[in-house]
Amino acid sequence: MLASYPPMTNDSQLEAGSTTPAAPDEGGGQMTFFEHLVELRKRIINSLVAVFVGAMVGWFVAPKLVNFITIPIQVALKAHKLNPQLVYTGPTDYLSLLIKLSIYLGIVMASPVILYQVWLFVAPALYRNEKSAVTGFLFSTVFLFLAGIAFAYFLALPHILNFLIGFQGPVVPLIKIDDYFDLVLLVIVALGLVFELPVLIFFLTLFGIVTPKFLIKNTKYAVLVISVVAAIVTPTPDALTMLLVMGVMTALYFVGVGVSWIVVSRRERRLAAEARG
Repeated sequence: MLASYPPMTNDSQLEAGSTTPAAPDEGGGQMTFFEHLVELRKRIINSLVAVFVGAMVGWFVAPKLVNFITIPIQVALKAHKLNPQLVYTGPTDYLSLLIKLSIYLGIVMASPVILYQVWLFVAPALYRNEKSAVTGFLFSTVFLFLAGIAFAYFLALPHILNFLIGFQGPVVPLIKIDDYFDLVLLVIVALGLVFELPVLIFFLTLFGIVTPKFLIKNTKYAVLVISVVAAIVTPTPDALTMLLVMGVMTALYFVGVGVSWIVVSRRERRLAAEARG
């Protein structure tokens, strides 16, 4: 999505007195479509370089991460008196898993750089006091994503695994490590993104798409959407896990309402100050 830049005031408008020039540094200058593409290309390249460097570091961390991520499935298997050993069936399966994990780790480690590049792309469309929020934006985005990963690993994943392994019947599970990691990454990434809901509301408010009043008025519809999303990101029909995810998402929604109120209040104070000035 391209940033919407405020138009610049031309000399004829100033002479006619029809437009009051904006204070310097309040908004960005006008950019052509080609300049938008050049700027976007620059931000994408910087982000890809950061991911590549992170993946190189992740290659050395990936084997240790395998031991850490397999703990929940081993605990669940032992709780059901099953063999906790995971397997792989193809000669290249484990190598492919390490490469995949390295890339995911690279993305996670490069996320502050990627988010900063996103901010630099949209910043020219923001006012000076909104640009100063970059530190809070980066911190809150990374913190919320990590909180979502922690929630998935320590709370959601154990419930999901216990539910799935509970269906034993006359057979026993022989779990492939790559299938297990696909499930883990699905749950972790999905819930990490779900935890970014307050940041999404922040941007929607920043660009005037929603307001706190609108969010409060449409809470019932938001809860309906949250229910659907919770059902999608929960890969089992386990009601307990789904309700857990719904409860957290609802709390995050109301945190987003508070963030929206702060953004609107600051904007109204700024406009009032400009009107008095």
